[in-house]
Amino acid sequence: MSENKLDSMNDETAAPGGTGMSRPVEASVGNRLGTHHPGKQGLKIASLPLPAYLAMAAVVLIAAMTGTLPESMVSGFAVTILLGGLLIWIGNLFPVIRDFGLPTVLCTFAPALLLFLGLLPENLVTVVQTFVAPQGFLDFFVVAVIAGSILGMPRAMLLKAGPRFAVPLLGCLAATFLIIGAIGALMGMGFFNAMLLIAAPIMAGGLGLGALPMSEMYAAKTGTDPATFMGDLMSAVVLANVVCILIAGVYNGLGKNRRQLFVGFNGHGELLRIKGKAGELGTSKKRDASSYIALGKGLAIAAVLFVLGELLGTFLEFLHPYAWTIIAAAALKIFGLLPKDLEDSTSDWGEMVTSVLVPALLVGVSITYIKIDEVLASMANPVFIVLTIATVIVATLSSGFLGWLVKFHFVEAAITPGLVMADTGGSGDVSVLSAANRMHLMPFAALTNRVGGALVLFVTALLVPFMG
Repeated sequence: MSENKLDSMNDETAAPGGTGMSRPVEASVGNRLGTHHPGKQGLKIASLPLPAYLAMAAVVLIAAMTGTLPESMVSGFAVTILLGGLLIWIGNLFPVIRDFGLPTVLCTFAPALLLFLGLLPENLVTVVQTFVAPQGFLDFFVVAVIAGSILGMPRAMLLKAGPRFAVPLLGCLAATFLIIGAIGALMGMGFFNAMLLIAAPIMAGGLGLGALPMSEMYAAKTGTDPATFMGDLMSAVVLANVVCILIAGVYNGLGKNRRQLFVGFNGHGELLRIKGKAGELGTSKKRDASSYIALGKGLAIAAVLFVLGELLGTFLEFLHPYAWTIIAAAALKIFGLLPKDLEDSTSDWGEMVTSVLVPALLVGVSITYIKIDEVLASMANPVFIVLTIATVIVATLSSGFLGWLVKFHFVEAAITPGLVMADTGGSGDVSVLSAANRMHLMPFAALTNRVGGALVLFVTALLVPFMG
């Protein structure tokens, strides 16, 4: 690694290699983008060698079964990371269906099923539920995603949102919300309820800015528990992700014979139909390393943004604290109030959290909020199924059409931002782009999730007062 790259990483890293806290930390090991991404893992579970994992899991399990597992944040990390790693590993054993999100599905629903069947020690359940809610692991995760996503965007991109790319991005969000709201009203679910309970969590571009914070918003509005909404929201997101992957495969199949259904239909991987404009949509290259000090600074900034959001939400109650956190982070970025190294540090912190802790979060949410009987009731509800599938179809078709109007190829614009908005983000993006055979569109998927996810969460906060 060059000295210039290290200098750009943070001020404290003065020389290649570094020592102590300023030593550079690689962003990934091999080609795995995160612990939750699909792919072979061999005999490593939760990124640990099998003997080490088995020994650690045995310690935690014995403590839980004997009722001696401490009710602390540290124990919460131990349980959720180990159980999440195991479920991800199991899901990755199945070559085809792992690409359709099986590891994520297992993390989302298997712990709740084990709890429903009475197979989890009571001590373990108590530790995890305390960890996620009272001890604030959910807030810890969501705020890291919000702060890292917004402060990690190029400032020019945030101001312009890629003038051309903004049309399908914003247009598909508006079209999907309005059309799903209208369909929901016709089917008896209600205009705003259909938007908030189906379209919003699906279109947030991932769980971190979707089902998880939205359940908190809805619970605050209705005076109930987030668990009241979590099962439905998570079910919608997971089902939509499967539909996204299937449609991406169809788009890929349509390009096999190289036929064009109409002018500008399929770019076979090329987003723009015109030349010389790609620079308008440039995104900053992800840094390939950080440092311990940089990650520490990122944690501090994300934490203070959370406190600021809570402070503003206390006195300005018309918006949820998460929305105020988004506004504060966007203001810092737009007005350039933070030095570049602090922006990068916050982005690095968000990347670290999403790369490592997604399985842990899903396990924690599953045990704390998801009730299997309610999930089964949702999946048996034809209105829920129809609206979920319709959300993905409307998103991809509206995005493709609007993108085509501004000189994108229809298929590429239908995939990103369209399908990328409706998948689970992260591993969902990998699965969708892989199914479409267009992995090189990943920078635009990242842009979609960052801008679109924050925007959906903000709009959701505005619509919550209209919830029935």
